[in-house]
Amino acid sequence: MPLLTKDINETDRLDALRSYHILDTAEEKDFDELTELASAICQTPVALISLVDAERQWFKSHTGVDVTETHRNVSFCAHAIASFDDIMIVEDAKADERFADNALVTGETNITFYAGVPLITEDGHALGTLCVIDTNKRTLTAQQTTSLKILAKQVMDKLELRRKIMHLEAANQELLNSNVLIQKFASMAAHDIKNPLSSILLTSQALKIRQEKIQDAGCIRLVDLNITSTKNLMVLVEDMLAYSKEPSLLIAKRQRFNPDAIFQKILAMLTVPENISVELPEIKTELHLSLIAFEQIFINLLSNAIRYNNKEKGIVKVRFAEDDEFYRFEVTDNGIGIAEQYHEKIFSNNFTLKITDRYNKKGSGIGLSTVKDLINALNGNIYVKSVLDEGTTFFLSLKK
Repeated sequence: MPLLTKDINETDRLDALRSYHILDTAEEKDFDELTELASAICQTPVALISLVDAERQWFKSHTGVDVTETHRNVSFCAHAIASFDDIMIVEDAKADERFADNALVTGETNITFYAGVPLITEDGHALGTLCVIDTNKRTLTAQQTTSLKILAKQVMDKLELRRKIMHLEAANQELLNSNVLIQKFASMAAHDIKNPLSSILLTSQALKIRQEKIQDAGCIRLVDLNITSTKNLMVLVEDMLAYSKEPSLLIAKRQRFNPDAIFQKILAMLTVPENISVELPEIKTELHLSLIAFEQIFINLLSNAIRYNNKEKGIVKVRFAEDDEFYRFEVTDNGIGIAEQYHEKIFSNNFTLKITDRYNKKGSGIGLSTVKDLINALNGNIYVKSVLDEGTTFFLSLKK
């Protein structure tokens, strides 16, 4: 067992204790068996696994007594962990000036004998003790002392094993959450690939018709749009492959980028009808975020604003502001709007309003739920305000 060193401060010790998430947990057979064995080996009526908190000592296991905690100011174990010894033995508490006036000695509990072995972490923090108690004066044999130290090490091993299992369960849950996010991201990205593919198809068809007639400047513009859309598609596919191999990169990999250039890239990926204008903000500062998450968020929001706009002159506006903590965006359109009772539900997975867009297609219910997941992962927030047939505004904040 690691030795307790004298430079350990109380704050660090308490932080170590709480990292085990053991305080006030239910009784566990594995720990109870060790206190029963300690009591039998040392031939004492009481054995405890005592964990010393800031104001109390709490017993993870208690053989021979029903009480589960006492105040720290009467705790023998608090003395044991402060002694920096591998075991503290008090043969007669009534004759020991440290404990003669202690309520546990003078009161009904009548503690006379105490022996406690500190439970020490690998970093040298004493969490508490494995201790044995008697109401009579006594001592321990060398064999009993050795056995008590071995049992204390087993208690510590079980505490460490319990914590490692807890960490593994938490890591497993995080992995499951990441997998769900990646699956939704892949579905959304695959959905978004249809936009540049549509541009490629339409411009290629138009290019073929013009090429058959006569080459002109318009033909060159169509070629440029074709190339731009294809490049954007290739980047998106490469991102999907990279992040599917290492999901944590989706959010963890933050970088500085020019948002104006990203917005132009996004618009090049979308099919914007001639009757819809998209107004973008002039953002003079670089943003420091997950670029792939930023792209996916605004691909979805801008695509929806365009697809679900039924006005003769459609307007989509993006506004930007920032404060010390957040980048703040508003995406506003004058489209079909969303009824108030659906303002929360639209962010739920697989929820759709069962309406068709300008291309006579229905939504999948994946996009906005993934947007919310991405924003939550970026420690941000999103909400919507909308009026039917007047328009919609999405308000989102992204943590700097």
